[in-house]
Amino acid sequence: MAETLTVPGFVNAHCHGFQRALRGRGGGADFWAWRELMLAEAELQTAATVRRTYVEVYRELRAAGYTAVGEFHYLGFDEALAAVEAADEAGIRIVLLLAAYERGGLSRFRQESVGEYLRQVDDLRARGVAVGLAPHSVRAVTSRWLEEIGRYAATERLPLHVHADEQPREIEECLAEHGVRPIELLERTGCLSERTTVVHATHADGGELDLLAQAGARICVCPTTEANLGDGFLPVERVSSRSIGICIGSDSNVRIDPLEELRELEGIARRQSGRRNVISNEALLCIGADEGAGALGLEEWSDVEIDLGHPSLRGVDDVFEGLIAGCGADVFA
Repeated sequence: MAETLTVPGFVNAHCHGFQRALRGRGGGADFWAWRELMLAEAELQTAATVRRTYVEVYRELRAAGYTAVGEFHYLGFDEALAAVEAADEAGIRIVLLLAAYERGGLSRFRQESVGEYLRQVDDLRARGVAVGLAPHSVRAVTSRWLEEIGRYAATERLPLHVHADEQPREIEECLAEHGVRPIELLERTGCLSERTTVVHATHADGGELDLLAQAGARICVCPTTEANLGDGFLPVERVSSRSIGICIGSDSNVRIDPLEELRELEGIARRQSGRRNVISNEALLCIGADEGAGALGLEEWSDVEIDLGHPSLRGVDDVFEGLIAGCGADVFA
């Protein structure tokens, strides 16, 4: 009998490496208060600190069963190159999701123009870096920037990732400025396609979910971070019933464990529906691996090995049921 079982590696489709430093900090009464802590931490980052600390984060991801990561990056161009170097040292495949930031946040996040942003994307591509477009959110860019980025993504056939519908206040502000909800604005500006991944969507309504389904777009759900920040719950069954693809991310890295992300995703679905096995184990493993790879535009990524002798799997009838239901990331050899 084999002592290990090889399976496709998990793909972390949404990561902010520097936010690992916020783990264990209890401050912040809500998401917006936490955001102030996050901005203060972001201000401290340099290319040198990113190079050093991201190696540790990426090694932790790798040890937890993730073999590819989408780094949603908004700390600056030199810091982006440092993140790529760190991933290479840690032995994890990276897609650099370079954030477009027109307004708000910190000055270091922002590009002077959408043209400058796209030149940065071109520069990364010329260096051989796998890259995706990432308008940070409808709060951080205007509709004109979204239109330009959407056109570029379509022409170059690149992934496009964007935070949307994470918090009620975000939706209220979008309605006040544009007269539509965030995902409706993404559709209006040409940012929804089969290469689009909307991060969180915890407060998306039925009409917005219909738009995602029609476009063939995905949702990246980050349950451990969404719980930590009070973001709410993804309406899992309503998403699944529309055949919208789902992938996972570690986001703020409050926890680094793909099995916990998947277990909580199914747990949310069970609590919402009052039924068990809303998403099959096979589908959950696909969400953890193939859907994440699709979101990042990857065709190849490394496998991982399950330690079949791990105590968490002792006596189980179905390895995959045991893996999803009761194992932590230490089950990977």
